[in-house]
Amino acid sequence: MTTTEARERGERGRAAEALAERYLAGLGYRTLARNHATRRGEVDLICQDGEVICFVEVRSRSSAAQGSPLETVSPSKARRVVAAATDWAARNQALEQQLRFDVVAVLLDGAEPRFELVRGAFDASGQALP
Repeated sequence: MTTTEARERGERGRAAEALAERYLAGLGYRTLARNHATRRGEVDLICQDGEVICFVEVRSRSSAAQGSPLETVSPSKARRVVAAATDWAARNQALEQQLRFDVVAVLLDGAEPRFELVRGAFDASGQALP
């Protein structure tokens, strides 16, 4: 991947995160933090959905021909999100609250983005939930 391609991919990812944040706000989520990163991982959005703290991974694709963005969340990626989420929860005295791991897929192949939200996409061990 060239430097230009990497930069464009990063810009597309940041744009997808902003779109996902607005989408989630429309569903009643309240953003608490963005892009919390540690050496072991990163979580894109940290939101509150009612009484639940949600750690949200945002995945995007520019074409449906490549498959669903949801397919790109591997167990190792989920574990990295969990690591960053655990760090954030410990730093913010939220370990005793109800926590959930959500994924928002953003498809950017038309005039309007399309969204798919999976609440409780994986558990605290990074394993996909049914």
